[in-house]
Amino acid sequence: MSDKKEKQLELDKRYLRMAAIWAENSYCSRRKVGALLVKDKMIISDGYNGTPAGFENICEDHNNVTKPYVLHAEANAITKVAASSNSSKGATIYITSAPCIECAKLIIQSGIIRVVYSEQYRVEDGCDLLRRAGVELCFIDLNE
Repeated sequence: MSDKKEKQLELDKRYLRMAAIWAENSYCSRRKVGALLVKDKMIISDGYNGTPAGFENICEDHNNVTKPYVLHAEANAITKVAASSNSSKGATIYITSAPCIECAKLIIQSGIIRVVYSEQYRVEDGCDLLRRAGVELCFIDLNE
């Protein structure tokens, strides 16, 4: 592996570890997911899964099913940057889990060109859509 690729891999792992720490902020009990949006080696946004602002911080119903209005980490990071003066065009998003199809659509529309994630998900349609759109996908297992 070239020195440049090795440096990028180390940087990717570092940001994924940071996203995992950020996921700890989630109030969801079934699954905690974190996301960081990085552009020009600067974190321009962050997010974790949870309920919309002003809602109770309870993500699951009495049957332990995720409530339909819970936002995914990627959606929170993307909408947060949209409300700022930053642009996600050309950015990389680091996510602790593979994106779902809904988040993949947001990623494509927001101009993010690279997705780095550290956990596979049973449903691959989000990753399939990103590949189809030409978004670079990079899976890194942090346990290796």
